[in-house]
Amino acid sequence: MDGKPDSNTIGAHTEAVAARYLKSRGVTIIERNVFNRGGEIDLIGRDGDTLVFFEVRFRGAGSLTSGAESITYGKQRKLVKAASFYLHRHGLWHSPSRIDVVAIAPGDVKKYRIQWIKNAIQA
Repeated sequence: MDGKPDSNTIGAHTEAVAARYLKSRGVTIIERNVFNRGGEIDLIGRDGDTLVFFEVRFRGAGSLTSGAESITYGKQRKLVKAASFYLHRHGLWHSPSRIDVVAIAPGDVKKYRIQWIKNAIQA
């Protein structure tokens, strides 16, 4: 073992950072790491009356792409499928909902640079 955290540890930490950030902006986090037949949803929360599915992405210093840019078309389709499955399973089809991205990178002034992109992925 070389002492470096694995991707699961980094992912859990990054999702916790995102959850704290979103809470500070008035979002109520309902669930974390939701797995269903559609795929995985990192965070689910309420922003006012809107149910929001959050994809959290971290990119380290020196990465060639931002967290938001790292979401491929295939990943977008999986997120839409996972969100749709969640809405169906919980009888929430008529609830306003959206899929947002929270991109996190090391910051220059603060520890992290966080970008919240609302309605980033559409069905």
